[in-house]
Amino acid sequence: MHKNKKQFSHSWAIILGGSSGFGIAAVEKLAMHGMNIAVLYRETATAERSLKERFLKLAETCEINIAPFNINALDTLGRNSFIEQFTAIGKKHSVRLLLHSIARGNLKPLVLPDGDLDKSNEVLSIEDIRVTTYAMSTSILDWVRSLLKAGLFQPDARIIGITSEGAHKYWEGYAAVSIAKASLESLTTYMAIELSKYGLKTNLIQAGITETPSLKRIPGSEKLIRMAKERNPLGRITKPDDVSNVIYLLCTDEAYWINGSLIHVDGGEHCR
Repeated sequence: MHKNKKQFSHSWAIILGGSSGFGIAAVEKLAMHGMNIAVLYRETATAERSLKERFLKLAETCEINIAPFNINALDTLGRNSFIEQFTAIGKKHSVRLLLHSIARGNLKPLVLPDGDLDKSNEVLSIEDIRVTTYAMSTSILDWVRSLLKAGLFQPDARIIGITSEGAHKYWEGYAAVSIAKASLESLTTYMAIELSKYGLKTNLIQAGITETPSLKRIPGSEKLIRMAKERNPLGRITKPDDVSNVIYLLCTDEAYWINGSLIHVDGGEHCR
């Protein structure tokens, strides 16, 4: 760790959704390589206490700065408040990475099994789709624009989003999230081209089935895990650390020429 301590010593990562799953795994991995990190999340006061203690120990061990922000990253006021506070601790052109790892969506069927369409609160609404799509897709564009306007990105900064196989396959109750992830894949293609004039590289990671809190909320998640173990050539499901390792790699100088890519991080699970 000491060898890599200065690798990103003057850089910051902004991680949206950093209290669990891929987000917190990325915090730990990047901290080990000397990157300062601003972590955004939504947690109760009780959960936040233990989270802040974890961040404090990690920051002391790695000799970096971890700035926690318990705010709504999907709200304009929250985003503006973060940028105002961040500019007091981070320098201009210091952000190396924006990681979008927000997992917030509605997991409802399109119709009920009995065909009853009157129970509108139990089936997916257009508003559910809109909210989920903004949370898990298009909000990344608002964040990029705000950070650009504030002059916070480095000339060779990286933007990374997280997608899943569910964008292309049927998973029970996953329709709204699938729509959001498919939207994210299209959006990042355009971002990769149009943001390149600022030196920004935009990529997506398609993680394999990973046992995260967000996965457990999906109906039939146990079946997804079982099938992933059977499908995966390497005989196990993906771990958050597998994904955070690639997030780190995409931040390195050597990854300069990777832009507009969808990178499978699943041990070959998608091949079957």
